Amino acid sequence: MIKRYKIDNHQLKLVEAETPDVWVVVSPTEDEKKWLVENFQLDEHNFASAFDPEEPARMESDTDHLALIFKRPKNYSSKDHFMFKVSSMGLFLYKDKLVLALSEDINMFSGKYFKHVDGIREIFLKLVYNSIFHFMEHLKVINMIAEEIETKITYSMENRYLINMFTLEKSLVYYLNAINANSSVIERLKHSAEKLGFTPRSVEFIDDIMIENQQCYRQAAIYSNIFASLVGARASIVSNNLNILMKNLNAIVIAVAVPSFFAGVGGMSEFSAMTGIANWKLAYPLFLLAMLAVGAVTFIAIKRLEKH
Repeated sequence: MIKRYKIDNHQLKLVEAETPDVWVVVSPTEDEKKWLVENFQLDEHNFASAFDPEEPARMESDTDHLALIFKRPKNYSSKDHFMFKVSSMGLFLYKDKLVLALSEDINMFSGKYFKHVDGIREIFLKLVYNSIFHFMEHLKVINMIAEEIETKITYSMENRYLINMFTLEKSLVYYLNAINANSSVIERLKHSAEKLGFTPRSVEFIDDIMIENQQCYRQAAIYSNIFASLVGARASIVSNNLNILMKNLNAIVIAVAVPSFFAGVGGMSEFSAMTGIANWKLAYPLFLLAMLAVGAVTFIAIKRLEKH
């Protein structure tokens, strides 16, 4: 799918023009790929890399355009089961146009940053900044999910929530690798800014992007270190909850066994003889109450012995 955007009154508008300012390519077909490569003189490998989530971030300068493969967080879905994935996007900057290649159909021009744009180079930089902003938003979501899971782990006796925490930790490792790769690309972009025709104002914006990316990396690293250091503690909590349950079950088994012993030795006949109650309608309820009392006293005695 190919979308076309034109800059009109400092805003991006979807158009059907043959010569738009911004081309957005979303999961193109083979025919569309062939047409784009031929008409825009794109390198086939670079263009294919924009749709490959495993492709590392990089920047390459061609004769008539700049090719930038940048990492961005993939939109989360409930089917991912707490796995936050990373995807790639391709930015191909020409003198008079910008080609944005994406693997999923999302609106990359939403938010306050695109309410006012002055040119394709500013759009190029804002797309890079927007990807870093999405990483920051996803890190907040991961932290919120982790706090909720930690609350459930406190009372859990199964491995489901531990597995969810391990999945979040794995996601943070992928995020760290992606953000670190983006950092190298941004540094290369800054060193080549003047040669690529960026204005001093744009160079200052690139500096801001570098700072935001560094803060994003530090935040992801903090979360990853916290998750990794608390893995053993969380596993111990689940194990301790299971031990407590087993102790309670053992106490219940013993509490049931003691009345069963007395019932097996004497039975109702001995109980009736000892109490002198011949009426079975009265003897049976009293016998059951006596056995329940013996069981309850036994259970309480076992729990007190545990505390001491």
